[in-house]
Amino acid sequence: MRRLLKWAGIVVGGLVGLIIVAVLVLYLLGSRRVSKNYEFQVEAVQVPTGAAAIVRGRHLIDSIGLCAACHEDNLAGDIIEDDALFGTIVAANLTSGKGGIDGTYNDADYVRAIRHGVAGDGESVVTMPSQYFNRLGDADLGSMIAYLKTLPPVDNELPGTNLGPLGRIITLLDSVLLPATEIDHEAPRPPEPAPGVTVDYGEYLATVCTACHGDNLSGGAVPGESADAPLARNLTPGGALNEWSEADFSKALRTGATPGGGRLDDEYMPWDHFANMTDDEVEAVWLFLKSLPARGFEE
Repeated sequence: MRRLLKWAGIVVGGLVGLIIVAVLVLYLLGSRRVSKNYEFQVEAVQVPTGAAAIVRGRHLIDSIGLCAACHEDNLAGDIIEDDALFGTIVAANLTSGKGGIDGTYNDADYVRAIRHGVAGDGESVVTMPSQYFNRLGDADLGSMIAYLKTLPPVDNELPGTNLGPLGRIITLLDSVLLPATEIDHEAPRPPEPAPGVTVDYGEYLATVCTACHGDNLSGGAVPGESADAPLARNLTPGGALNEWSEADFSKALRTGATPGGGRLDDEYMPWDHFANMTDDEVEAVWLFLKSLPARGFEE
């Protein structure tokens, strides 16, 4: 019996040792991924100063940009996650107040962070959906930067983002945490469609929808959300929207109310931000969704 217990202890100890080594290796690999330095030529984007461009930039940020969802309504930032194991994730103060980035960022810094998901130190920012902003055209990106430069200063000094052991390991499994890993930083810019009630422009506006509804917009589990979070809907003609009218779709984006008396949960579906879209923009997105091939859920 003693010999059996001795061998059992050796086996258990060996397994524990292997687990510790495996965790350490994953932590080191994750740390290397977090600290990877990205070097590329940041493309020049003209940042206008006219009133119309600034209004356009604010509209994009308030609607499809979803910036307030993380950076708060005044864009002065917030602590999104603060956990000893996972780490601290902070949405930066985008104003020129104390703790803010405006005044320290030049045009290239804005382009690098928004379009490429890369911070001033050359490392990937954490959680910001730059893989979707990457598809913004130069004119729209320039207008957004122009508006950010006009934000009134708000003093809000925040700690820096710092992923803990668990967060660093998760980056090996979930690239959403480090958007720079998902972007081809040398790819040529795609053409920017002209604003209008067209399928092409609807596709352009709906790029942000793929963040939750998947590349094919056929729905499924939302990346980065907990297992008990609601599943994203299938937005193709093979899903529930096939039974909706354009008026139903518009009402859902404007009020959160869905056909049959349901309601969208704004914690997961930010309809309150999409409500800022114009009627033409909503119609364009609707035309695009109706043009998609019908797919089954998660196809």
